[in-house]
Amino acid sequence: MTDKSMAGLNDLAEKQTVHIDADKKVRIGIIGTGWIADAHLRAYLHQPDVEIVAGCDLIEGKAKAFFESHGLSGVKTDYKNDEEMLADTSLALDAVSICTYNRQHAACAIHALKAGVHVLLEKPFTVTLDEAVEVMRAERESGKVLSIGFQPRLDENMQMIKRIVDSGALGKVYYIQTGGGRRRGIPTPFGTSFIEDETAGIGALGDIGCYSLDMVLKAIGYPKPLTVSGYTSNVFGTSPTYVGYPADKREAYAKRFGVDDFAAAFVRLEGGIILDFRISWAMNMDTPGDTIILGTEGGLRIPSTECWNGTVGGPMKLYHEVCGQQTETVIPIIEPGEVGLFDKKIRSFLDACKNGTPAPVPSFEILYNQAIIDGIAKSAKLGREIEIDIPKV
Repeated sequence: MTDKSMAGLNDLAEKQTVHIDADKKVRIGIIGTGWIADAHLRAYLHQPDVEIVAGCDLIEGKAKAFFESHGLSGVKTDYKNDEEMLADTSLALDAVSICTYNRQHAACAIHALKAGVHVLLEKPFTVTLDEAVEVMRAERESGKVLSIGFQPRLDENMQMIKRIVDSGALGKVYYIQTGGGRRRGIPTPFGTSFIEDETAGIGALGDIGCYSLDMVLKAIGYPKPLTVSGYTSNVFGTSPTYVGYPADKREAYAKRFGVDDFAAAFVRLEGGIILDFRISWAMNMDTPGDTIILGTEGGLRIPSTECWNGTVGGPMKLYHEVCGQQTETVIPIIEPGEVGLFDKKIRSFLDACKNGTPAPVPSFEILYNQAIIDGIAKSAKLGREIEIDIPKV
């Protein structure tokens, strides 16, 4: 590695105080007021230039109770669905956060974009690739900001991975192993919306798999996926003895489980890169392994976490040669600052809306992420490798 490259790795950008024009308010609506909406709302309330003006949920009274629980009064919530809220011109909405079930992501995003408002869409982008394409077509026609909720990429440790690749320290990347897992971590703390097909559509593959894919694909420039051989299973989710469920609900939850709790795939990417992927909500193992990126000049090991949620599990290690000698360089963990990742996600979205700058997590990148997820699901059903065909937007 050259001195310039090493300096680039160690030279973290200085934090700059950004002036926020609090007089120029962004009028926000929240579509879907369940679990993840709480994090969105809390982050919005940390911003001095936001006015929460409306919200809606398919469950009558849920949106009103949600805002009142946060001490907010005067937020309009008397809407039967998102379309009715978006049609209310008296709100003068600038933007919405979409925090619905996975199955509703595409429709709600399209409705909002066609209504002429900016959209922060929670992950996963959509359930299927075709849905993602339709959302992007609405985005193109609207000219509005569409950002996907991938806050882990705002973690400086995640950004360090990309800086290492961009520095040339790895040479030409040719193989990546990535994924993550939980030993017992099927998400049912608030019911079954994550595990039923009619609401979720996809399980671990889309819920946390999208994060691990983004971690490595962003680092290498999001090359186009070409083919995939995928596998999915649901042996834990459909088991009435699964200990992760509440004891009195195990049988009922097992019957309602309709998505994947484990997925694996072998993906070929443009540029001759191989992606070996695995993700899990539940398994008889603490981790499916660290993430590794192999290149012609070096290799990078990214430690896994015990309960995968899109983070780096410890100091990374770069394997390379110096003057003909094999050596390892430890990349220290960058400790988080005072501003949390969710706050950064919301702030970056607001800045794009106000300044007319590009989406912080653009749909054209996450389209390839979604194409891989969609391809894994299709390949698993067919039991064979398939080509990934991405429609034109």
